[in-house]
Amino acid sequence: MASAGRKRGIALVLAIANVVAVSGCYTLQPVTRQTLPVGMTISLNVNDAARAALSAQMGPNISEIQGRLIQEDAAGFMLAVSEVRTFRDGTQVWSGEHVLIKKEFVNQASERKFSRSKTVIVGVAVVGVLAILATQGLLGSLSGDEGKPPIDTIVTSKIPLFIKR
Repeated sequence: MASAGRKRGIALVLAIANVVAVSGCYTLQPVTRQTLPVGMTISLNVNDAARAALSAQMGPNISEIQGRLIQEDAAGFMLAVSEVRTFRDGTQVWSGEHVLIKKEFVNQASERKFSRSKTVIVGVAVVGVLAILATQGLLGSLSGDEGKPPIDTIVTSKIPLFIKR
């Protein structure tokens, strides 16, 4: 019978595998259509003018802004921003603040699309790890050594010595 710690570990691995399986993998692909549907997750690669204009609001060195499209018109893209990527500091996570990005600030717009091939690869890897964990857990419980120290382990006790000066 498996110990409580092992059961918790297996439950944690299964929960992580479930999250990966449900979320799938996505890629960003350049937008090829004239208008984008509201609610779509897009990524805007921005230029130097955007970095100068948006630095007070979003920070310096912005390279890419990702979020859910709220509205698109001649003025630009209104996004509920989820992520801002910078050249130096990496990624900043946002919580859906609305920001208007003018069209002249955008070098390229990309849309988030589901990637079947990446999802299959990740799924196969997760199944492989789960199979290895299940096999190791099964072998360990069949051998009957669960909870026993290895034979070559020596149990020692350290007794402090008090040195007089």
